[in-house]
Amino acid sequence: MLCEYDALPGVGHACGHNVIGAAGVGAALALAGLADRLGGRLLVLGTPAEEGGGGKVQLLRAGAFDGVDVAMMVHPADAELTAMTSVAITQLEADYHGRAAHAAAFPHLGRNALDAAVLGYVNVAALRQHIRPDERVHGVFVAGGERPNIVPAHASTSWYVRSPTLASLAELQPRVVACLQAGAEAAGCRLVCREVNETYAEVRDNRALQQLWAANGALVGRSPVDPTPSQQVVGSTDMGNVSQVVPSIHPMIQVAPAGVPIHSEEFARWAASPEGDRAVIDGAILLAATAVDVWDRSDVLDAVRAGFEAPVPGPSDAGR
Repeated sequence: MLCEYDALPGVGHACGHNVIGAAGVGAALALAGLADRLGGRLLVLGTPAEEGGGGKVQLLRAGAFDGVDVAMMVHPADAELTAMTSVAITQLEADYHGRAAHAAAFPHLGRNALDAAVLGYVNVAALRQHIRPDERVHGVFVAGGERPNIVPAHASTSWYVRSPTLASLAELQPRVVACLQAGAEAAGCRLVCREVNETYAEVRDNRALQQLWAANGALVGRSPVDPTPSQQVVGSTDMGNVSQVVPSIHPMIQVAPAGVPIHSEEFARWAASPEGDRAVIDGAILLAATAVDVWDRSDVLDAVRAGFEAPVPGPSDAGR
């Protein structure tokens, strides 16, 4: 049982980690007295730093998931869904190094790192026309000089590169880096581009567990459905890395009205509302009920394992 906890600068619980962590704890409290009776074993993990830092990836690396048969958590959203539409992600930091000079007296002696960063940004903007519809590249300027009359010797940009799978991300990332490098070369500067934080894999949802979650929804008056192109929550999470090695689910429980996006101030208000409180209780019940099914029904774990061992289809090259 994963009790994810984190927050967002400026908007607090706009991703509803308060709901996630509390629901996981509630489920664990409900299950603690049943584990021995049902012949199960319960492991409760606090998993920090999902928004940056990859707490679950580090826990995986340290062996925290060794011997685990099923991993579960629930995430609040604006819809009742059996899964998040997840994509793999890597974060890049691009540091441009040029040469400072007086911008009026000796501009010819300078090498403008800000120009290099701007050109790199424009290159990526052009690249966006020619990537898959389900891929995303977004970036911001972090540093770009201090005074207009000094040619900037240093500039920096930060990027998120997302693609449906780790395999397709490995194809997209070098194209992004090439755009950034071209900006540096055009401005006569040097680029140092590095990955920061952990790379997140796509979530590999276990179908057998999803079906149990959906069926148990009736216990609390909820009707989870599979995501569709018109009803989905797209994002990246370090739960994806867990799901690559342990059968997992990452369902979405409705907290806010349809159309209220996560990572917004409005969603943060809903996460702290009575609807958020209800999602904690309902989420805990559904997590616990699904765990009981795994322990109590002899066919369930076999189905979970069979689904996990089945080959995973590769990403389509359509539209490239």
